[in-house]
Amino acid sequence: MDALREEFSPRGTYLDTASHGLLPRRSVAAVRQAAARMADGTLDQAACLRAVDGVRAAYAALVGTTSERVAVGSSVAVHVALVAASLPPDAEVLVAREEFSSLPTPFDQRGELRLRQVPLVELVDAVGPGTELVAVSAAQSADGRVVDLGALTAAAREHGARTLVDTTQAAGWLPLTADGFDFTVCGGYKWLLTPRGVSFLTVPADFGGLRPLHAGWVAGEEPWLSCYGPVTELARDARRFDQSPGFLPYLAAAPSLRLLAELGTEQIAAHDRSLAARFRAGLAELGREVPDSGSPIVAFPQTEGAAEALHRAGVRVARRQGALRAAFHLYNDAADVDRAVEALASTATG
Repeated sequence: MDALREEFSPRGTYLDTASHGLLPRRSVAAVRQAAARMADGTLDQAACLRAVDGVRAAYAALVGTTSERVAVGSSVAVHVALVAASLPPDAEVLVAREEFSSLPTPFDQRGELRLRQVPLVELVDAVGPGTELVAVSAAQSADGRVVDLGALTAAAREHGARTLVDTTQAAGWLPLTADGFDFTVCGGYKWLLTPRGVSFLTVPADFGGLRPLHAGWVAGEEPWLSCYGPVTELARDARRFDQSPGFLPYLAAAPSLRLLAELGTEQIAAHDRSLAARFRAGLAELGREVPDSGSPIVAFPQTEGAAEALHRAGVRVARRQGALRAAFHLYNDAADVDRAVEALASTATG
């Protein structure tokens, strides 16, 4: 872990992965090389598409599925909208009230659906015989709370509901198996350390009723033979749901995912969670106890002067829902935690 931290060069103490992860040096180099080729006319587009397929396979391995179940794109909301479009009119979609807006909004905008929102702690018990789909983030954006996905899946199966899990705040540190759900979506720019513009959708083998509404030439079984006129043969697997990928984000994503694979999700999870535990312990010593969210994300009270003290100390966190939010990942260490706690201590005694 210490050696891999040399891949990163944050200014100050970066505790904001839940907003955007850091790009490794190897990924920055890949972007620069590709941009230079775009500038001098030597970019190989066929090679770029092969690189996208490599990212697809790397992500599939990370989340315990096969590449045939993975579609790629640029936005979680677009993937969710595809699922929303597949539901029958008047279908009930159950979501947590605290969800990040990219998950519930496409269902709300569909107009013909019944969007039911309940507190996260009530979500499992709220699944009922009238529920068509239950959609939830594996870890909540605002405070990192981790839902009991096993209990949720069991409740959905009992009532014949399908499941959609947003792993944006989880994939990369939380061991999970995408095959355990009907659909998953993931934005790669946080814990997967890719640029914005990389996202993933996993689908069942039978596609779960999805229609490739935004299919273009890359969704063809033979993309280079699908460039003109309507695509006559869609890809036989989840690639039929691909959005045309931006080459630069995906060329950067390839080395980022390789780096994560070098460490393994379980090792990253242990590291990240241990730093979050150290931070919570430091907060407790300052009289600011916060609950364990089950994730590397820690939301804590925005007491007077706290944000300013962290800023002066060069510690970057985020503000979410009236609280401050710190998020710890593989490039952080105990010294980062202690620096943040020390900065907060100055507001408690000053």
